[in-house]
Amino acid sequence: MKLKTLMMGAAATIALASAAQAERGSDGQVNILYSQAVSTMNAYLSSGTKDVEVGSLVLEPLAGFDEKGVVIPRLVSEIPSVENGGISEDLRTITWKITPDLKWSDGTPFTAEDVKFTAEYCMHPEGGCAQLARYEGIESVEAVDPLTVKVTFAEPKPNPFMAFVGATSPILQKAQFANCLGPAASTCTDQNFRPIGTGPFRVTDFKTNDVVMLEANPEYRDPAKPAFATAMVKGGGDATAATRAVMETGEFDYAWNTQVSPEVQEQMKAAGKGQFLSAYGTLVERIEMNMTDPSSDLPPDERATAKHPHPILSDPKVRAALSMAIDRVALNDIGYGDAGQATCDLVPAPEQFAAANTSCLTQDIEGAKALLEEAGWTVGGNGIREKDGKPLRLLFQSSVNPVRQEFQSIIKQWWSEIGVETELKTVDGSVFFGGDAGSPDTLQKFYADVEMYANNFDGTDPEPYLAQYTCDKAPSPETQWQGENVNRFCDPAYDALVVEMGKTADMAKRGELAKKMNNMLTVDSNTVVPLISRARFSAHSNQLGGVVLNVWDTELWNASDWFRVK
Repeated sequence: MKLKTLMMGAAATIALASAAQAERGSDGQVNILYSQAVSTMNAYLSSGTKDVEVGSLVLEPLAGFDEKGVVIPRLVSEIPSVENGGISEDLRTITWKITPDLKWSDGTPFTAEDVKFTAEYCMHPEGGCAQLARYEGIESVEAVDPLTVKVTFAEPKPNPFMAFVGATSPILQKAQFANCLGPAASTCTDQNFRPIGTGPFRVTDFKTNDVVMLEANPEYRDPAKPAFATAMVKGGGDATAATRAVMETGEFDYAWNTQVSPEVQEQMKAAGKGQFLSAYGTLVERIEMNMTDPSSDLPPDERATAKHPHPILSDPKVRAALSMAIDRVALNDIGYGDAGQATCDLVPAPEQFAAANTSCLTQDIEGAKALLEEAGWTVGGNGIREKDGKPLRLLFQSSVNPVRQEFQSIIKQWWSEIGVETELKTVDGSVFFGGDAGSPDTLQKFYADVEMYANNFDGTDPEPYLAQYTCDKAPSPETQWQGENVNRFCDPAYDALVVEMGKTADMAKRGELAKKMNNMLTVDSNTVVPLISRARFSAHSNQLGGVVLNVWDTELWNASDWFRVK
């Protein structure tokens, strides 16, 4: 099957939606299925895509990205630019003009104070913000007047569309979250589960890692939207069951991340009840190597922290050998077919930022063995390598998903061929991608040696994405185990490049810096081991209209335009 981008033009879709929506709430309930259940509605407390996306039905940023990656207004009158005076000539400030008369779902005014507070919330020195990279380089956020927000950067910021732009940087209501700053953030259960927002829906019931019930926001800025009176977001199960619920049984209207094999896709399409949506963006399936020791023998406040480097994976030769043993092309053929591409890069797109490395695409078992020998790991009597009496044994974790489990099994076999003993662990996606500081199984806590998952970035500029790997963004007990730098990579030279990119305006130079940082993480150090550049792959019922797949923002970005096909 050839991959097709099945997206309607945004203008045509909006026109259809407007024609279909005579009044708010006229189309009953829309049922949405996420195989990874939602853990929180607050994107600042979770790096899980499922939490960010579902939360976006309620919480919104000042601006977002459309299906082409263009910055679009959400809660502002226009997008700031140098030409309209919204961005200063020296690129040190950006000023946002909030649309007049906006209200929160509780009927109170939305003001610049809410925006300023949101920055304080994420940037709090004692807090753990899962999206801190989007606030990189900010010196101050000022509420100039009730409808004007001025952001000042420490250095010129050629790409100021980071904070308050995209689903990962929504605005929180100051009145609701005022007592949730810093260490208190994760304790504000009611606020995190039932945030007051400006989006098309508001929460009526929230069951952690199960179901979210919502109703149309009576204060939503467009009186004719949303068409649906209520929405249900059900979570759990697996990708295959989620896909079947839309494509075969018709129980649900939309299923996110229908990560099933090409053969299963064809079988499900035959039922004629729905259609798949596919498009390439920046989603990369990868293996992260833990740079710290996750041993349970360590004290809880020192486990998987910078205090203890990893006893095996701190050696770059070991990491390189593990990468060399993997046949990425074979993995893609098995798991994705035309919906994926083997890759060596963490940033596969857009083209101007993609390094386009190919060195890792050829599997080299013998070369991997030689590297391990050079590193002092010799084969013992049982075929497992050892060094100083310590066996080369790794715990490899990932979320529950049929494709990921198949990948784990195959990679385990390849690593066995080079003398590595691998224990496999699977974690329910709702937990793995959740932000529960008390759970030992989150990807941020990383109580394993290696872990596999996919991630991507908002918009078309990788600056905030690459900024996630700076030393200060490593999850730890001090940050309630929040933070984007999950493998605890730390290199002052890398941090310096992040700062340099932040103030570089020349696009060619920005591309060079992005490629250099990509290479430092991947081909140079193998701290991050990219596997597959994946297409977004979701499904919707033939009875659900207005859907436009967006790989540059949340997939639910235009849920206010969805309607029931009559």
